[in-house]
Amino acid sequence: MFEGLEVLDTIHLNFSQDSLKLLNITIAFIMFGVALELKMDRFKHVMLFPKSTLLGVAAQFLIMPFLTFLLVLIINPTPGVALGMILVAACPGGNLSNFMTSHAKGNTELSVSLTAIADLSAIIMTPLNFAFWGGLYAKFYSNASQMLIPVEIDALEMIKTMIILLGIPLTVGMLFSKYFPVITKIIIKPIKLLSLVIFGSYVVVALAKNIDYFLDYIHLIFIIVLIHNALAFTTGYSIARLFKLKRRDVRSITIETGIQNSGLALVLIFNPNLFNGIGGMAFIAAFWGIWHIISGLTVSSIWSFKPLLNK
Repeated sequence: MFEGLEVLDTIHLNFSQDSLKLLNITIAFIMFGVALELKMDRFKHVMLFPKSTLLGVAAQFLIMPFLTFLLVLIINPTPGVALGMILVAACPGGNLSNFMTSHAKGNTELSVSLTAIADLSAIIMTPLNFAFWGGLYAKFYSNASQMLIPVEIDALEMIKTMIILLGIPLTVGMLFSKYFPVITKIIIKPIKLLSLVIFGSYVVVALAKNIDYFLDYIHLIFIIVLIHNALAFTTGYSIARLFKLKRRDVRSITIETGIQNSGLALVLIFNPNLFNGIGGMAFIAAFWGIWHIISGLTVSSIWSFKPLLNK
């Protein structure tokens, strides 16, 4: 269906470990800003009424990988691109979703809870989903079998990453808000604005480092990423609306499903013991990461101006 994709498996993107570290620092700062508005009593509500949480987890780890597999069969891309799509769908929701949910006036506590659960679940669910759906795809296309390498996620590394990106910034931010309420009221809006600037700057830098590849090959995978990302947002929104969740929860689950941890996908793809930077997979994950920031900010910004009919 998409011609010319074969060339992607012959190139390598300029996306270093330093770039991923910079992204982690950016996320940690953004999470501190998000934490300034969190309230513990809302977390209690999330635990006492787990319906939204269970639906959010199901949308990410059950429904989205399944729909991605169907999408792959329909558009019939090259094995590298197909497996890249399946790997991205198998990854947990991205930490940036917490900031976007806050910006969209969604249920931030639900978003943070879903992110934490998803990160822990990914230790098992990401390898399991990739092995299952990737293996099923390989049965349809024999050329994919040589790329199907078991994905192993270091449990301690995942927990450490979650603590650094979520635990520490959230704890510091919530304690700061509790003990310095006056200062918090003063800095909340500037920090939100600064977060948007940092966000945008990171997108520009990431794009600039690969501008030649972007100009030469973006036409090959942009539509695929656009459709795949739209499918993710639609999946989260549809599930939440189908089960008649409150508007704040609908926004949270929509964004949580639409923002995938493509950074984790890139770490796995560039691991020399796994995929060693297969071009098709890397292109999908890298530009998924860029595009979902743009689409996520667009969705959250639109919602930020729309009043909640029911909270």
